[in-house]
Amino acid sequence: MGTRVKWAALAACVVLICAAAFGIKELVSQTPDTGAKATANEFAAAWGRQDAAAAAKLTTAPGQAGEALTQTLQAMNAREVDVAVEKPVEYSDGTASFSLRTTWKFDSDHTFTSNSSGAARHLSTGWKITWEPSVIYPGLPVGGNLREIRTDATPAPTVNSRSGKPLMYLQPVNEIVLDPSQTRDVNASAKALATTLAPIAPLVTTSVIGEKLAATPGKPITAVTLRNSDMGVLTSDPASVPGVTVRKAGMLVMADRRLSSPLESGLTNYWQAIRNATAGWQVQMVGPGMAPQRLAGEQGPPGPNVPTSVDQGVQLTLGDAAVEVGQPATIMALDAKSGAILGAAQNTYAAERGNNPDAAYPVGSTLDPVLAAVDRSARANQETPDSVLDRLGLGVQFTVPGASAPATGTGVATIDLRSAATQMSMTNMAALGVAMARSASGTADSVAPYVVDGVPTKVAGGRLGGLNPDLTGPIWDAMTTTAKTGDASDLTNDPGLRALVGTNGPDGPGWFVGVQGGKVVVIYTEGPKSGTAALQVAQKYFRIQ
Repeated sequence: MGTRVKWAALAACVVLICAAAFGIKELVSQTPDTGAKATANEFAAAWGRQDAAAAAKLTTAPGQAGEALTQTLQAMNAREVDVAVEKPVEYSDGTASFSLRTTWKFDSDHTFTSNSSGAARHLSTGWKITWEPSVIYPGLPVGGNLREIRTDATPAPTVNSRSGKPLMYLQPVNEIVLDPSQTRDVNASAKALATTLAPIAPLVTTSVIGEKLAATPGKPITAVTLRNSDMGVLTSDPASVPGVTVRKAGMLVMADRRLSSPLESGLTNYWQAIRNATAGWQVQMVGPGMAPQRLAGEQGPPGPNVPTSVDQGVQLTLGDAAVEVGQPATIMALDAKSGAILGAAQNTYAAERGNNPDAAYPVGSTLDPVLAAVDRSARANQETPDSVLDRLGLGVQFTVPGASAPATGTGVATIDLRSAATQMSMTNMAALGVAMARSASGTADSVAPYVVDGVPTKVAGGRLGGLNPDLTGPIWDAMTTTAKTGDASDLTNDPGLRALVGTNGPDGPGWFVGVQGGKVVVIYTEGPKSGTAALQVAQKYFRIQ
């Protein structure tokens, strides 16, 4: 009996030891999961990393899968993709099934979540995802993809003139694009395209197209953008030129095509900011031969129209005046009481130079009587010259919504009361003209120029303020003398004109700042004899206003 107990005890120990040994092996030497679940998880992880190539290698058709995944990942352009495997099941016949929950997260803080299903097979090389486009999204056709697009509410806002009529509005346009990589002979294509465009855009010459191509080697360039009505004038199709495509788009354009203005850029930026604030989004499924199918999205309400101070009649007059001279010329007109910008125009020479109302340019002798009066006033009233200049609008920086370039405002004014190193922007000079007009009419403070009604101009670097006769009186007298017996005395059709005229030497630039007929007119010109050129532009303005 004792021997049996010993053998039983020994057998029990052996069983316990073996069991313990097997348990330890399970804990310390777990082998990697090589089943269908592991493959599905690896596929999901690669997709989540937006690594289409890695995900495609885990499928039965890497080429097709890679193309489809790449198209969708690029078209969705998501900030983050989360892909989770759900309900993986292996079957005894070497197949498996699973579900995917995919969440696309976009920069604009919206998300799109979809559920899809897939299958897997055990092949000689291991488990592989059976490739079907429906793995990405149920019902996705071969050659199709998902995409996320921006949507804009309709109707689009218009930019309205002072009268309330549309000044600028959204219109379909045609971008004529030349891709040098899609033609065997770029020079021949450039020449053929220039010939095709000649009936409507004669200035887009072979050399102009060549310069654009040279500026961005190997990359597509937009030769010109044409309205639909312009396309009807052409005698041949631009798309027939090797390497050329016609891309449909929408653009904010002048309602009256006779008008052009350096204000267009600022007004377009302001309008675009409204469109951006009210923009929506949409996820679509697209594929060959099918209309885009909306899967999700949201849309905000239409944005408000943009009311401006621009007078279309004044704008047309300014445009005609700017082309009077064959050198860079820019002209701006403002309401003398309110500082409202009524229009601004420039000729092609100024546009090519990149001249704009924001930039600061040398004023030369133009402000000599102003700086002298500032110095006297500061001494008499125990003020700093800077504070006096600020009140006149000369020592500050303006950011004019709808007119100034985004985030830059006007160029930094440089002021030296003892030299010709002073630099001003046209906006600064305009503020001076308005300040003088307001002071002469008995209004004792200066104001900032503006172009969008109800949207104040930002003033930095100083404060506008009160205007006393001791300061403005001598300046007004000097402006009167300049108009009656000085450099502006030969101008005609300008009753009541008061003006400042000057240059920065023989090579310019030249300036004209005039107050007449309830308006302030500022002219900036460049090149030799630019002072004379500024007076020529002023004369044309007064003759046709």
